Amino acid sequence: MRIATWNVNSIRQRLDSLQAWLKERSPDIVCLQEIKCQDDAFPRETFEAMGYNVAVHGQKTFNGVALLSKFPFDEVAPGLIGDEADVQARFLEALVSTKTGVVRVVSLYLPNGNPAPGDKYDYKLRWMDRLIAFSRERLKLEEPLVLAGDYNVIPAALDAKKPEIWVNDALFLPQTRERFRALINLGFTDAIRAVNEDGGLYSFWDYQAGAWQKNDGIRIDHLLLSPQAADKLIDAGIDKHVRSWDKPSDHVPVYVDLDIDGR
Repeated sequence: MRIATWNVNSIRQRLDSLQAWLKERSPDIVCLQEIKCQDDAFPRETFEAMGYNVAVHGQKTFNGVALLSKFPFDEVAPGLIGDEADVQARFLEALVSTKTGVVRVVSLYLPNGNPAPGDKYDYKLRWMDRLIAFSRERLKLEEPLVLAGDYNVIPAALDAKKPEIWVNDALFLPQTRERFRALINLGFTDAIRAVNEDGGLYSFWDYQAGAWQKNDGIRIDHLLLSPQAADKLIDAGIDKHVRSWDKPSDHVPVYVDLDIDGR
């Protein structure tokens, strides 16, 4: 089973690229972020024609997450627990059944948090605390669980070409990285780091200042695996080449291969 995540930075602007990438990589489940449209505006027919089931938690102009799955959804739940007043569309959870049991997948778009300090950073930290609480409960189910998405977290200096320029940024502040480690320490495995400890592995390049041409990137898109999913880990990778395509997102897809026989 191949599970992937991609912040597409507007589904309508990236529709052709997404279709091309789906044909190239052939993922079984895809977690999308920043779709930037409401549910009824999502082009679900395009993906249904490619054999995917579609679940959407959208929001006009901003945010928005979606799931594409070659497996039928047993359950779908939008929204992260812990704050009923939070209406931002940043979280979508689904359960699918395979030959060997269920797999739980979450598409998440963690708040950026800038400028920090400030209200936006406080919201980011509260959101991360809620994600930790959610994950702690889900791990009790002892299922293969994949938390996939744009975390807006640079976990370590190794994950940035120029870590020194990020020291005062919400993506790299100590409180941000501490909460990410707290999440990992619940028992999750960072799929990319489990298979490759090298530097230079990035999933985001800014549109400005020739960042892509200079490979001035950061790794902020992650797939975290529960122990039951990590036990099935075969490989993980970053499709860096997609950033060179016409009209690219500033993020690229990240994927994990698990030894789970889905069909």
